[in-house]
Amino acid sequence: MSEITKRLSRRKFAQLLGAGAAYTVAQRGVSWRTPLRAADTRRHFTSTPAGVVRLSANENPYGPSPMALKAMTEAFNISCRYPDEHADALIEALAKLNGVERNQILVGNGSGEILKLCAAAFTGSLEPGNNRPVALLPRSRGGALPSFIPGRGKMIVADPTFEAILNHARVNQAEVLKIPLTGSFSHDLSKMLAAANQGLIYICNPNNPTASITPKKELRDFLDKVPRDTMVLVDEAYHHYADSPDYESVIPLVKSHPNLIVARTFSKIYGMAGLRCGYCVAQPEAMQRLRPHQTWDSVNIMAITAAIASLGDADQVTNGQRLNRETKKFVTEELSALSYASIPSQANFIMVNVKREARPIIGALAQRGVQIGRPFPALPNHLRVTIGKRPEMETFLSAFRQVVA
Repeated sequence: MSEITKRLSRRKFAQLLGAGAAYTVAQRGVSWRTPLRAADTRRHFTSTPAGVVRLSANENPYGPSPMALKAMTEAFNISCRYPDEHADALIEALAKLNGVERNQILVGNGSGEILKLCAAAFTGSLEPGNNRPVALLPRSRGGALPSFIPGRGKMIVADPTFEAILNHARVNQAEVLKIPLTGSFSHDLSKMLAAANQGLIYICNPNNPTASITPKKELRDFLDKVPRDTMVLVDEAYHHYADSPDYESVIPLVKSHPNLIVARTFSKIYGMAGLRCGYCVAQPEAMQRLRPHQTWDSVNIMAITAAIASLGDADQVTNGQRLNRETKKFVTEELSALSYASIPSQANFIMVNVKREARPIIGALAQRGVQIGRPFPALPNHLRVTIGKRPEMETFLSAFRQVVA
């Protein structure tokens, strides 16, 4: 993205943001605004065998915005072109949305690429036979960032949390230190801080797989205390679903914390998991350390145009939040009536305590055509269940009642 030199005119940019405004909900075949029919779950956005309910990957079952679908359709005509100009437009839109400069935005192939870039940049290998890093960067004015890239740096994470970044760090032969969540399923920030020593701290907030949050005051205090030679990556993939007064995004704190990187994705509320588009926000010095590890034009033009259009559809977020909230309430109340409690969820999935080993239940549900999340060793008695459409959740509940009877 650092090589982009062309920029779209304001008129063209406005056209991209408005792409799909005339695209009717009827063409899509399923609407945010009308009651869902059971057939909708079979006809639209299906990637699993017929009759199988997929509640295993924390996807948005309602799919992308109609405006995004329209933009993608139009993008077929320019699929022969490299995506530089459109990527530039997305960066500009994201910078405006988050109140930062353009050089503080890095777009990636899903937020998964952002996590991989952070692991590569901040837990990379040392020069063989030497305790010095392979590459050195000049110290920025004011000592904003450390003048080195930590070699075989330590990565500190919660247990359990999203595991992809752990695997990337291990490829770099980094030491991975797991800190158990607190009794309220928040990150144990005091223990993470005590272990901080260069490298990278990863905080998923809301956390996957627990759907829990780390309170905003605790996180603010933690960021103020973390040594400047330790980078902190806060993954806000589920940000749009969190409605607790104890939660806040830390993007506004990037301005005062040069060692903070915040990751976001279009895979959740925007329904673009299969398109792969994400981004991060950080100070320019941190971006300079991430960019050399990124593949040129790693985000395709379909994903970029869909992302731009999605940002112009306010209903995509508000309706997604509403449907998730309503269906989640229905499911948790039904489970509670069966005497099964869930960790309070601030995401589009729930973690259910089944009061016994979860693995056999996961297998039994699969036999009944319901796919849910894999087992998590740190919470062996819990099931992670994505919140799908109402008919899908009714199917899950029916199968669950059979299994636990």
